[in-house]
Parts: sequence; structure tokens; C-alpha cells
Amino acid sequence: MAQAIFDTTLTETTDVGTSSASQQAYQILHLGFTVAPIVAGLDKFFHLLVNWDQYLPGFVNSLTGGRGHQLMLAAGVIEIIAGLGVWFKPKFFAYVVSAWLLLIIVNLLLIPGYFDVALRDFGLALGALALARLSQEYSR
Repeated sequence: MAQAIFDTTLTETTDVGTSSASQQAYQILHLGFTVAPIVAGLDKFFHLLVNWDQYLPGFVNSLTGGRGHQLMLAAGVIEIIAGLGVWFKPKFFAYVVSAWLLLIIVNLLLIPGYFDVALRDFGLALGALALARLSQEYSR
């Protein structure tokens, strides 16, 4: 009987620690996937971090009739909306951000020399997917 009580107590203590760690992971990812898309989206308009137009394959610019910059501005608006969406509705918008990152990866794989950035974005897509899963439990 004493053994059964001890085992239950140990399990409960472990569960509390695990729950707390997973909730902290959720909070970190929630903040990160709110701020990062908003900052990247805003920077499409200001080019303070990087000239985002360099990440657009030449043939896509040709397909848009030379309006690649306007396409990047539209991408910026989508990213801002996605970041705000993650803040308010992470159960849904974390999946949107993950899918958006997968589209960015496809885009980057079409440009020689950006495979490292595509790999980084794959890690980010997995992080957004983890947020989506954690938000099923921790989102308000």
C-alpha cells in the first residue's frame, strides 16, 4: 500500500513538471510565432533587415509582369495577418504559419544559393507545427 501511494505521488510530481515545461514551451512558441511573422511582414515595406525582393525567383517576377516587389508587399501583409492570427487564434493560425513557411521553402529551393535558408525555414515550420499541437491544450 505504501508503495502504491509513493508511486502515485511520484507520478503526479513528474506530471506537474512536464505540464509546466510544455506550457512554457507553448508560451515561448506563441510569442515567437506572433512576433517573427509581424516583424518580417513589416520589413517587406521598409527593408531594414534585408532586401526581401532577392528571395523572389526571376521567373516569378516575370510571371507577375515585373511586379515582384508588389508581390512581396502582399506577402508582407499576409505575414502580418498570420502573426496577429497566431496571437488571437493559435489553434488555427499556427497551421497557417507552418503552411506559409513550407511555401517559402519551395520558393527558396527554386533559387540557387538559398538552400541553407530553406533548411532554417523547415525548422521554423516544424516549430509552428509544434505550436499548433500545443495550442490544442493551452490556447484560450
